[in-house]
Amino acid sequence: MNRRTKIKLASLSLILSAAIVVCVVVFPQSVIAQAGKAKRLLPVYSVDRSDNCIAISFDCAWGVEHTDELLKAMNDYGVKCTFFAVSFWVEKYPEYCKKIVENGHEMGTHSATHSHMSKLTEAAITEELLSSTKLIESVTGKKVELFRCPFGEYNDTVISSAKKAGLHVIQWDVDSLDWKDLTAEQIATRVISKTKSGSIILCHNNGLNTAKALPLIFEALKVKGFTFKPISELIYKENYEINANGVQHQINV
Repeated sequence: MNRRTKIKLASLSLILSAAIVVCVVVFPQSVIAQAGKAKRLLPVYSVDRSDNCIAISFDCAWGVEHTDELLKAMNDYGVKCTFFAVSFWVEKYPEYCKKIVENGHEMGTHSATHSHMSKLTEAAITEELLSSTKLIESVTGKKVELFRCPFGEYNDTVISSAKKAGLHVIQWDVDSLDWKDLTAEQIATRVISKTKSGSIILCHNNGLNTAKALPLIFEALKVKGFTFKPISELIYKENYEINANGVQHQINV
C-alpha cells in the first residue's frame, strides 16, 4: 500500500468517524429535544368531515335585542345551532335560555364572568367552568357539554381544566365579524366564502345585523349542499385527535 493510498484511507476513516459521531450523538439529541417538547393542547376549530355538515354558533354576553329574530330565522330555515352563554347573561335572561332550548338548540358555557381565562389559575378556571355549567343546567334542565373561551384565548391549563370538567372546548374556523357592525351582506359574504365541510361559524346573539344576514347565509349554504347541526352533533366525542391546525380527526380503532 503506497503512501497516497494510506492518506486516502485515513481521510475516509476520519470522515466515517465524524459521520458516526453526528448520527450517534447529534441526531439523537435533536430527536430527544423534539420528543421532550410538549405538544400544545388545542380546542376544536373545525371537524374533518366529508358530508358537508357544518355548525353555526352564537356567543351570548350582552343583550337580547336581536335574539328573537335569530330564533325566527333558524326556525324558518330548519337550522339547529349552539349558543354559548356567560353566567351573568343567563342570570339576567333565564327566559331566553329556556326559549333557546325549547326551540331545539343547545347551550354551552362561555365562562362565568367572560374573563381572560389564560391568565387565571387552574382553580379559578375550574370554578368559572363548574359554576357556569351548573347555572345553565339549572335553568334549562339540559346537560352542558361544550365550552368556548372568552376572547378565544386559551392555554394548556384552560384546555386541560375544561376536559377534567367534562367539557369539549370549541373554537371556530369561520368568523363572521358581526360584532364589528358589518352590513348583513358583508357578514353573509364572509361566512359563505369561508365555510367548508366541518366548519364551525362564529356569530354573536346581539350583533347589529346578524339576524338580517342569516337568511342570506342559510339560503346560499343550503344551495351548496351544506347541512347545519348543533356543535355537539358535529364533533367527535371519542376516538379522535386534533391536529396542529385545530382540525378534529376521528381515529379508527
